[in-house]
Amino acid sequence: MENERKWRWADVGRWIVRALGAIKRGDFMNTMNLGQYFIHIIWTFFLFFMSIWLSLQVEKTLTKVEAGKKELANVEIYHAQKVVELAGLNRMTTVRDLLEEKGSKVGLPEKPAARIQK
Repeated sequence: MENERKWRWADVGRWIVRALGAIKRGDFMNTMNLGQYFIHIIWTFFLFFMSIWLSLQVEKTLTKVEAGKKELANVEIYHAQKVVELAGLNRMTTVRDLLEEKGSKVGLPEKPAARIQK
């Protein structure tokens, strides 16, 4: 055990230089004996990729939801305006005059509505 070399801070610089040289030569995994962990490395990159991709998809969906909320607010405003206009036209004579003005054949019913019973 005493012959075993202990780790020192000075070794960090040598390790970085060796790692950069191995990356430059293209044999980083062989130099660092990482071949046995190749599947784990690939799996980790895949998980990172999926995490980033899913985050982008969620962001895209939330953007669509926000755009939908804005459009819904506009439609609600339009609906409220139409309700106010309709409330102003609730008198039967006003409605009849407007229908005649537009040339519609719709008028007051001549007989009461029939009820359908089960």
